[in-house]
Amino acid sequence: MKIISFAVPCFNSADYMEKCVYSLLPLGDDIEIILVDDGSTKDNTAEICDRLVAEHPNVIRAIHQENAGHGGAVNAGLAAAEGLYFKVVDSDDWLDEEAMETIMAFIRSQAGLAEPTDLVISNYVYEKVYEGKSVSMGYRNVFPENRIFNWDDIGHFHLSQYLLMHSVIYRTALLKEIGLKLPHHCFYVDNIFGPSGPSGYRWCLQRSGWEWCPAWRSLPDSK
Repeated sequence: MKIISFAVPCFNSADYMEKCVYSLLPLGDDIEIILVDDGSTKDNTAEICDRLVAEHPNVIRAIHQENAGHGGAVNAGLAAAEGLYFKVVDSDDWLDEEAMETIMAFIRSQAGLAEPTDLVISNYVYEKVYEGKSVSMGYRNVFPENRIFNWDDIGHFHLSQYLLMHSVIYRTALLKEIGLKLPHHCFYVDNIFGPSGPSGYRWCLQRSGWEWCPAWRSLPDSK
């Protein structure tokens, strides 16, 4: 089994998707990268996906589907995922290799455990590359750092803080067990994908807890 599946929704992403993929490849041979070509027609996204699969057949897979929107692409990636954990990385985002070392070490430590952690949370950096600015989203006031915890350990969010798709890495089997399906052709499914409370389908924190580690970098205008 791969330790983590990175689903990369791609829609007319030829100009930047390779930067995303090349930020994932150094994370190891025990990962899988699932490129979901969501009906791209305006550029050669589909061809780039197939070329990357040919270059890295043991790590990268490609799915070509009719356009279903961001949520539909995430659903396709999750359905195909075989890793212990599942992470969505939009094709105009990238990961910081040095920061990801901490997260990857923790995720690998969960393999073989009877009850691996359900959800890993990281901060992320919103890079406004055309303005030369960046905004960091951290959670030091909300979650204990670098240890497993549960709902009783959680602090209060500020109004400017929120958990989005960029912040979370789920245990894959959990998402499949609860039958997670994001809506097709809908903007901002990031908010649906993030955890909310102990009731309903997003109750993953009740079993083992969360891990907080620094890791994420994101390009602007990803939807």
